[in-house]
Amino acid sequence: MTESLALEHVLRRDRLIVVVGVAGVVALAWVYLVAGAGIDMSMADMPMEPMPWSTFYAALLFTMWWVMMIAMMVPSAAPMVLLFTAIKRKQGASVSPSIEAWVFLSGYLLIWAGFSLVAVLAQWGLERAGLLSMAMASTSAPLGGVILLAAGLYQFTPVKSACLRYCQSPVLFLSRHWRPGAVGALRMGLRHGSYCLGCCWFLMALLFVSGIMNLVWIAGIALYVACEKLLPLGRGLSRAAGVALIVSGTIVLVLAT
Repeated sequence: MTESLALEHVLRRDRLIVVVGVAGVVALAWVYLVAGAGIDMSMADMPMEPMPWSTFYAALLFTMWWVMMIAMMVPSAAPMVLLFTAIKRKQGASVSPSIEAWVFLSGYLLIWAGFSLVAVLAQWGLERAGLLSMAMASTSAPLGGVILLAAGLYQFTPVKSACLRYCQSPVLFLSRHWRPGAVGALRMGLRHGSYCLGCCWFLMALLFVSGIMNLVWIAGIALYVACEKLLPLGRGLSRAAGVALIVSGTIVLVLAT
């Protein structure tokens, strides 16, 4: 009984360390976004030429996108990280479970760093084509309609369903993809990040419609992603969102013609 109580005490300590750390990372990410992510948006509505691209500006945008992904995606990944930590502790791993939990989360975030790089390249291409405003929102109704329609259709694809299944069930994911050690934790984090990317990347593309730094949309998408992954009716919610996006995209395209 004493050993059982001691284990439960240690488990609570590990969970507390991870929860406080993850909450701190998410809070810092949101503070950075609310502060403007280092980008001056005060002149966003003025008819000006887009800011010239440089290595520094590209790095600033990459940081903005990556921090945005951290703020939006890490909360819904927290249950997976906590379950991983608990299993590691019960296995009596030689390395601290909280350390390996951070290795797992690092792998997860590396996947979203890759997405952020692609998003920056897409933003550069859209700006060069004159399809983004200074507010980093689409200036083309047809483009916005196509993104909405495509995002809605993606909600019904087998890829979306397969990825969402693993994102919704930490137990299923860990039982099928468990790997020992710190390297295994990194590989698992990369795999889990890949599933989350497959599940949510088109939802992130909606930011090109509303405005990349539109905090209301950022918070709304983050809340939706958390509900889709964590609520029991997440699959039904996914289909409902798909229908809403398809209808919205169709209306935008019709009005644009």
